[in-house]
Amino acid sequence: MPELKTLVDGLVVGESPRWHDGRLWFANWGIAQQIVAADLDGSTEVIARGPKAAGYCIDWLPDGRMLVTGADELLRVEADGSLVQHVDLRGTADTLNEIVVDDRGNSYVNSVGFHFAEEDFRPGSILLVTPDGKARRVAEDIWFPNGMVVTPDNSTLIVAESWAGRLTAFDIGPDGSLSHRRVWAEVGGDGITMDAEGAIWTSDVVEDKPVARRVREGGEVLDQFELDGACFACMLGGPEGRTLFLMVADWRGVERMGELFQSHTGRVLTTEVGLPRAGFP
Repeated sequence: MPELKTLVDGLVVGESPRWHDGRLWFANWGIAQQIVAADLDGSTEVIARGPKAAGYCIDWLPDGRMLVTGADELLRVEADGSLVQHVDLRGTADTLNEIVVDDRGNSYVNSVGFHFAEEDFRPGSILLVTPDGKARRVAEDIWFPNGMVVTPDNSTLIVAESWAGRLTAFDIGPDGSLSHRRVWAEVGGDGITMDAEGAIWTSDVVEDKPVARRVREGGEVLDQFELDGACFACMLGGPEGRTLFLMVADWRGVERMGELFQSHTGRVLTTEVGLPRAGFP
């Protein structure tokens, strides 16, 4: 069992962790409605107010501009911390969730496909927003799309299909399109992060024994440890890329999500692992 340390506590639900510019950045959902940056001593800075949509997530364009997912639009954080529309995605998708940006400036945004805890399940999709601001759907029938990673060579996108209990991979074409869909590993996942060997650390929201896992393509579990709360996302970062950040909160089930988003059980846990993040630094 690795040594787990608490970096930040008192959050509502921490999500979408990213290591950027020497700090851990993340969304603090629920009543907090914040985008936060944390130093390794645990001090935090609120960078912006998040949108009202519960599933907002963050990443950066190559030119340094931060993007944030809204309910049905892709937003951008301005220098004063305000949110402005980057791309209007109405009619293309709704209930947006995760985002990942590749080195060419292609933004992949996934759509859950239904209003979670309010409607019956429908499969979701993945959208591509190109650097010129054009958007199109590039994958469908994604069973609750969650965390995504793009390999450092921009050749492969992997997405966690949380309600199918699998990680799914696609080849990325020269125009950003996705093809050659395949099961990367039959393991559950929410937020995911890739290490230098091409293995993926996955987090999962489960009620009995929450775990973080390191898995390689094909499904072999290389490492696993239990956590004291549901893990909504994970990210490799730190000065050497070997710090695993875990976004943990006390999950109370779908029927009690309102309570979760009003409470402050969220925390960031850290532990050191053997390999740095893929492409680090």
